[in-house]
Amino acid sequence: AEPVALVEGYLMSEFFLHSFNTLGHGLIGYIIPFLFVLTIVVFFHELGHFLVARWAGVKVLTFSLGFGPELAGFNDRHGTRWKISAIPLGGYVKFFGDESEASTPASSETLDRMTAEERAGSFHHKKVGPRAAIVAAGPIANFILAIVIFTCLFTFFGKPSTTARVDKIEANSAAAKAGFQVGDVVTAIDGKTIGSFSDMQRIVGVRAGETLNFSVKRGDSTLQLKGTPEFREIKDSFGNVHRLGVLGITRATSPGDVVTERVDPATAAWLGVKETWFVVERTLSYIGGVFTGREAADQVGGPLRIAQISGQVATIGVVALIHLAAVLSISIGLLNLFPVPLLDGGHLLFYAVEAIRGRPLSERAQEMGFRIGLGLVLMLMVFATYNDILHLAAS
Repeated sequence: AEPVALVEGYLMSEFFLHSFNTLGHGLIGYIIPFLFVLTIVVFFHELGHFLVARWAGVKVLTFSLGFGPELAGFNDRHGTRWKISAIPLGGYVKFFGDESEASTPASSETLDRMTAEERAGSFHHKKVGPRAAIVAAGPIANFILAIVIFTCLFTFFGKPSTTARVDKIEANSAAAKAGFQVGDVVTAIDGKTIGSFSDMQRIVGVRAGETLNFSVKRGDSTLQLKGTPEFREIKDSFGNVHRLGVLGITRATSPGDVVTERVDPATAAWLGVKETWFVVERTLSYIGGVFTGREAADQVGGPLRIAQISGQVATIGVVALIHLAAVLSISIGLLNLFPVPLLDGGHLLFYAVEAIRGRPLSERAQEMGFRIGLGLVLMLMVFATYNDILHLAAS
């Protein structure tokens, strides 16, 4: 139950990639890291569909990384064709009873003519529960992959942090108006404990225009200050523009200020869950901000932008690239859950209606839904590609 290349490729967004301030060089420097990241994310997404389908007794005809002509492949003992295809912008799992890679069902005549044995292995003859589980398994696998990656990073590399200390305050900034002073240490925002400067930046960055309550340690006293982050466009040293909430506070990092906290696997797993939730929360906040006019839609990108960012992140190292894979995995998992026909979420919407009605939607209704979904996906594809071209032309 996997959408076509438009889903796995063009629907990839960079909603959470503003923090990657790195520089890539050359076409090869973009393509190889991009394919590395994309292959990891797509493989585990499709593996989720595949494993649950096998568990539910559905015959899997094809497991493909990429679309179009086959480059290489083999058949396993269950008859599944595992292959790598020529267009590396996604992947799909095709089930017995599917008409296409998008998991659209074969005609009713074809399904009705199946034998009892064939029906047992047909995706579209399964009850609505198993079908929904198979569809949902792809996005769920993306979330699990991200949690595992974050857990491993925290376990083996620790959690780097710097105290949320105020070393410099911009004149007439939100921090100056709130009464911050040099030497203050922020310990909590709206009652949420702040363990590092990056923790404070994350909260402030996504809450521009909102009045926040800061608990501040000043000497031996604890004060309560109210501040409203300002919405600014900030250009980093690589020319990337970020729209963030800013207080106007600077933290000067001296040798020894950055502390790497070693954590046990259980704590690392919890941190991985929290990190995954942060990305989900930020994605939903950004999308809501686009519709309300609070956020700019020009941050939505497609394969070109993802390839550029992958090349930039690769210059830091493999660990940073794997971290990027986790972020993209979350974004793809979440976007695939949107209730748009062609996406996994669209299939789940149809199944929910089927469960309520006691019977599936008519073929015509499903066909119209897929056409509408295709139109929406095509529009997003064009918009994302337009943003990519503008971004590349300006860089």
